[in-house]
Amino acid sequence: MKTEKDLRRMLAGMDRRGYPALKSLRGSYRLDGFTLTVDHVQGDPFAAPSKLSVFVPARGGASDALPGEEGGQGASPGANLRARAGSIPSFPPELFSTPERRCALEDLLIRRFCREAAQVSFKVGGSGKSGLVATSRPGPEVLPRSACTVGPRGVTLRFEAGFPAHGRTVDAAALERMLCELVPRCVCRALAADAGALAAARQAADLADDQAAARAELACRGLVAFVADGAVLPRQSGVSARPLAGAKPFRAPERLRVVLDLPHRGPTPGMGVPCGVTLIVGGGYHGKSTLLKALQEGVYNHVAGDGRELVVTDAAAVKLRAEDGRPVRGTDISLFINNLPDGRDTRRFSTADASGSTSQAAGAVEALEAGCRTLLIDEDTSATNFMVRDALMEEVVAADHEPITPFVERVRDLWERAGVSSVIVVGSSGAFFPAADTVVQMDRYEALDVTDRVREVCAAHGAALPVRAAGFAVPAGGKRLVLSVGGVAGASGRRACDKRRGRDDARGTRLKVRAQGLDELSVGTGSADVRLVEQLVDPEQVAALAQMVRKLAQDGALDGSRTVSEAVDALYAELAERGWQALSAHGYAACGLALPRKQELAACLNRWRTERGR
Repeated sequence: MKTEKDLRRMLAGMDRRGYPALKSLRGSYRLDGFTLTVDHVQGDPFAAPSKLSVFVPARGGASDALPGEEGGQGASPGANLRARAGSIPSFPPELFSTPERRCALEDLLIRRFCREAAQVSFKVGGSGKSGLVATSRPGPEVLPRSACTVGPRGVTLRFEAGFPAHGRTVDAAALERMLCELVPRCVCRALAADAGALAAARQAADLADDQAAARAELACRGLVAFVADGAVLPRQSGVSARPLAGAKPFRAPERLRVVLDLPHRGPTPGMGVPCGVTLIVGGGYHGKSTLLKALQEGVYNHVAGDGRELVVTDAAAVKLRAEDGRPVRGTDISLFINNLPDGRDTRRFSTADASGSTSQAAGAVEALEAGCRTLLIDEDTSATNFMVRDALMEEVVAADHEPITPFVERVRDLWERAGVSSVIVVGSSGAFFPAADTVVQMDRYEALDVTDRVREVCAAHGAALPVRAAGFAVPAGGKRLVLSVGGVAGASGRRACDKRRGRDDARGTRLKVRAQGLDELSVGTGSADVRLVEQLVDPEQVAALAQMVRKLAQDGALDGSRTVSEAVDALYAELAERGWQALSAHGYAACGLALPRKQELAACLNRWRTERGR
């Protein structure tokens, strides 16, 4: 492995040369206390930034000395900096002893490095992206991210850097300052287990323990979700994830109050949302959808200070909604739609342009195939004819002329016969009242239990029993996955892939992989619109989905030999074994990916379109 001295010598030799000379920097360099690796060098100053990583090996406490830390004669500027800042001690193994603790520590280190990188970014100038130093910027959710990996051997932090140049001429002095002074500063201040970092890491680990314990308690207590007293659910705005200042803290209604004994916080009261059918009712702007949104995002852990850190939901819960225009491919929607006028078989239904009701029916079945046992629904984003059908309409349009069996006629059987709970926001219709086990009213952001009142009203109107449709049968098995991303499709993709030449499709060119925020992703000539897959909360999850689809295509998993669930499970098993390297298209892992749930990968595959829109 090369040393810092080698790195400085190489940089000196390429000053004022053409930008391609920087390609020779690829490789690893042992700096004082950590290893710097240049994985990829950008093609020019205006291209996507270079990909780098640092590895801080596991070692003892702060008293352990590092080479060059004494700062004596001959010590490098980076070593002098580290001598002033202290050593780079490791985080003790107990801080990453469980998956939840490891994820919390990695998230903390990413946030710390991100803040430090912002302080040094563009300190050196130049053309294009010259001087950029950046890594992932997490939101309030704590997600596994490719930007950081913590393990017994040490900490790996991945980041991007814009190698400095003037025009397209290398600025070696600026790059030397970046790699030998500014990056080490970020490493020392962000990744060192000093007193402040240890305190923050222990707090994050304690919170992760409490969140894991709360989530484990859901199944034990027959709950689908828990909302702690004192939680702050409203956000600053529709485009801000920050908690709303001055918002009313949540407090559980007495009948739904449970107390969880958490390992660090101790007895923690809050509202338990029971399994079964739960309705959230109330007037407009009183907090119904705000509560549901907190529940749908409660499938993820949140950082301290978010306000929703102890809002936990069944980890496989899925937000179901209408998605006009989405494709549906080979899905059995007969649970909700039958006897179409054109005679199409709804047990294997396909369309390139689904209606609201058809898309919601397909989404429900696909969610169950993906392992969901809790459906979260808001009437504001649902197709009315999928949800309910009133008596007046039945007087005009006979039931044998209506192919849609509304959700209200299936919701009890979904729970009683299939074990699928539903949490539904309703504000304009009482049709679901007879089917409800629990009814929560939101009144000026205060939660009230009105279950008994609803039962009295139903009895008074002769509607005590829910309406159930005949012919209940949840589709068995799962649909086979046959998708195209261009030149790669299943077994033909395996034959076409020539990894030695970096060729991914039958034409011998790389598959182009793109992700556009939270809206869309594409691989080759195929794409998926995911803007209405609401539980995708971070653009890096969409970027990861794109790489997942690429890998599935290369591995031949899209040729119909597997069901959607089988393909998804196999990929996640490989990720658990190999880590982020499993998604690398170039032989190295890079920052910029965050792990979506299995349910979101299945949703992506179920919404896939080819270039011909099929």
